[in-house]
Formats: sequence, C-alpha cells, structure tokens
Amino acid sequence: MEPTNLHEVLRSVYEEMMPMCADMATVAKGVAGLGALFYVAVKVWQALSRAEPIDLFPMLRPFAIGICIMFFSTIVLGSINGVLSPVVQGSHSMLEGQVLDLNELQQKKDLLEREAMLRNPEMAYLISDEEFDKKLEELGWSPSDLVTMSGMYIEREMFAIKKDIRDGFRELLEILFQAAALVIDTIRTFFLIVLSILGPIAFAISVWDGFQSTLTQWLTRYISVYLWLPVADMFSAILAKIQSLIIERDIEMLADPNFIPDTSNTIYIIYMIIGIIGYFTVPTVTGWIIQAGGAGNFMRNVTQMAQKSGNVAGATAGAAAGNISGQLLK
Repeated sequence: MEPTNLHEVLRSVYEEMMPMCADMATVAKGVAGLGALFYVAVKVWQALSRAEPIDLFPMLRPFAIGICIMFFSTIVLGSINGVLSPVVQGSHSMLEGQVLDLNELQQKKDLLEREAMLRNPEMAYLISDEEFDKKLEELGWSPSDLVTMSGMYIEREMFAIKKDIRDGFRELLEILFQAAALVIDTIRTFFLIVLSILGPIAFAISVWDGFQSTLTQWLTRYISVYLWLPVADMFSAILAKIQSLIIERDIEMLADPNFIPDTSNTIYIIYMIIGIIGYFTVPTVTGWIIQAGGAGNFMRNVTQMAQKSGNVAGATAGAAAGNISGQLLK
C-alpha cells in the first residue's frame, strides 16, 4: 500500500470514529446539567446575599455550552473543521505542485546524467551494454587482452554492486522519510480522535466553577494538533522546492559536454536526513501558531529519538556515499 493511501486510511478512521462523540455527549449532558445547576445557584445566592440585582448574562454561559454539547459534532467539530479544512487543502495542493515539478526535473536530470556518462569513455562501458560489447570487440585474444577483458568484467560488476548499495541506502532513507510523515499523521489522528470523543466531557467540566479554562485549553489543543498536517505539508513542499533548485543547477552543469556528473547522490541523501529530523519539529512550529499545552514531553522524547536515528543514518549513509564516490572517481 502506498503512503498516500495510508494517509487516506487515517482520515477515514477519524471520520468513522466521530459518531462516538454522541455516546460521550449523553454522559456530558448530565455532568453539564449538574454543573449548570450549581453555577446558577451560586450566582443567584451571591447576588441575594449582597443585595445586588441578579445579572442574567453570565448565567447564559452554561446553557450555551450545553447547546454545544448537544450538537457537538455539528456545531463544534463541524465549525472548526470547516474553517481549518481549506488550510489543509491549500497546503496539500502546494505540496503536490512541488512534488510534480520535482519528479519531472529528476527524470530530465537522470536522462542528461546518463548521456554525460556515455560521453565519458572511462565510464560509458560500465552503464551501457552496447559500449561494453564494442570495447570487447576492440580487444584481441592475447594474454594481455584477456587480462584486460577480465578486469573489465570485474570493474563492471563492482560498479553494479556499488550502485545497488547506493540505491539501497537511498531507498532506506526514503522509507524512513515516509515513515516519519506517517508517524506525525498517525499521532495527529490519535490526538484528534481522543480530543473529539472526549470533547463533550471537557465542555461539561468547563461549566463547573473553577474549571472554565478547560474549554479554552481544549480548543487550543485541538486547533494546534489539526494544524500538524498543513505544517508538515509545507515543510515537505519547502524540501521539494530546494531539491528542485539543486536539480535545476545540476541540469545546467550537465549541459556542459566536459562535465562529469557525481553519481553518489550525496545531496539527496543529506536532504532525506534533514527531512526525517525536520518532521518531528512540526508540533513545535504549530505551538508557535497557537499556544497549546500538553504532549510536550512526549513530543520532546520523540524528537530526541528522531535526532539520534537521524545522526546514525546520516553517519552511515555519509560514510557509504563517501566510499562509493571515492571509488567511482578513482
């Protein structure tokens, strides 16, 4: 299954779990009703004890919250998701546009890179069967030619093994990059489901005097977690744009007939590592957009683990890429 399909599965899970809000709303109505009774009674008794007129406006707060609890999926979740959905769609369309341009440029670069390597007599026979057969035909059957022929076969095999190792590291980093995005989206979906299902309880508790901040904290946390996905898409779009600019520069250099390309893909590997680590800074960035408490220690631990994993992957991939490029340039 493709990673994009997994993201769609997570969205489907969120939508299918939303009916559970109705079950919690039933419990929340009782909690909110009891809280409203005490809230109104205390306000009335305070006004009577001070011989002051009763202010009805503050007493409307429990009833407004009660209406939100009764129609939680429609009024609360529907309104918030309706306002924030265009942000998610806009950031996703931005990402799709950048990825499409990047794929087109990458295909063009691969074609020019192959043509540049075919122009190099020292490397042409390593990637082209026709050039390899042509070079074999130029050799005779003398002992020295047989030694040269054996060396060509060994060198061609070593080149294929190095390419397989390099491609293996690249695929590994791509898997880790996609896994990092799925980790953020999975944690985001889990938090949104918990906040949505237990949202009516949070609203009901906020009716009680002294717990009014529960409502504000729930709203800020829900909005902050909801924005994880658009922030992650923006980060991916920025990485794709940087890679596009690098590929465009490489394409300009490949236009030079005397330019010998570097096949180690070191820059690509570096940006894969940056992306893996950068994905786990998404909760921090959303905390700058809207201040929300909670989940700080958890995400801090996840970020530290990601940084350690990125350091190990970077050291391993860097060493391998350095060795491969060093052998190819000999």
